[in-house]
Amino acid sequence: MKALEERTAAPEFWGDQETAQKILKEQSDLRQTLDQHGGLVKRLEDERLMLELAAEEGDAATLQEIETGLADLAKHIRGLEMQSALSAEYDKGNAILTINAGAGGTESQDWAQMLLRMYMRWFETKRFKAEAIDILAGDDAGIKNVTVSVEGAYAYGYLRAESGVHRLVRISPFDANKRRHTSFASVFVFPDIPDDIDVKIEEKDLRIDVYRSTGHGGQSVNTTDSAVRITHLPTGLVATCQDEKSQHKNKAKALKVLRGRLYERYKQERDEEMAKLDGTKQAIAWGSQIRSYVLAPYQLVKDHRTGEETGNVSAVLDGDVDRFIEAFLFKPPDAKAAAPKGKEAEDV
Repeated sequence: MKALEERTAAPEFWGDQETAQKILKEQSDLRQTLDQHGGLVKRLEDERLMLELAAEEGDAATLQEIETGLADLAKHIRGLEMQSALSAEYDKGNAILTINAGAGGTESQDWAQMLLRMYMRWFETKRFKAEAIDILAGDDAGIKNVTVSVEGAYAYGYLRAESGVHRLVRISPFDANKRRHTSFASVFVFPDIPDDIDVKIEEKDLRIDVYRSTGHGGQSVNTTDSAVRITHLPTGLVATCQDEKSQHKNKAKALKVLRGRLYERYKQERDEEMAKLDGTKQAIAWGSQIRSYVLAPYQLVKDHRTGEETGNVSAVLDGDVDRFIEAFLFKPPDAKAAAPKGKEAEDV
């Protein structure tokens, strides 16, 4: 921080606006880190002084307050520990989340909408700004797919722990015979790449189609061909946006999504190449099941990568997913749970 302050005080600092803005952003991030640390140290000292006074006077009520305060302090420290684990490129930045219903028609489409609701609730607890920029409704209920732009500190770092296939087991509300059904939906997360990061996209490699936005009717439905679909011809990657009434704005948002997907694809190819070089094979398959949500015959949410589980399914579906993200970030590789076997595999 001291070194950056010296640079910002130099007369020539504003000569290069782009570099100046990057330095100011770095300075702001450092100041936030220092303020968080200083605040926690002060709180700990305050609790320590209160503890000494309460112990001397035998004040049970104050001791109870201190216990509550320390528990809250520990929670904040754990949050900073999680952030310190998020050191990969773009972990600090925004994210783009996609959810796709698997095979199974209405069942899986309803499950995809349940997952969207779960993440939207989680975004609220994190005070993230989330916006569905493209959504395709299901035939009878739920959604077929959705793309959500998520803005907030460490959004990508947290959310990348959620990429994979999510499985739901429940008594179907759509089955008159009340039978148990298994539904699948995939979640994929990629970074919202800043404009100053070079992801090469050439105009000749793009096919841009415009069409009329779809919806359930009403005054807000677009009556012009403003929705945009962009196809990257060399890779076949597709990005769409239809939430704006302006074709220009939809194109800009679709390009942002495409940039993120291309970056993630190039990163995947690089990681696969590195895995070949060091003799290991990493599973980066779309069909990798990461978590099961069982509502019947018993209630359990279990993450198959870490073994983390809870019987409070309602809380998880209401957005309480921090425990699974934390387990993913902190558990060492040899603690990863094995795939379910026997009766557990049959149930989940």
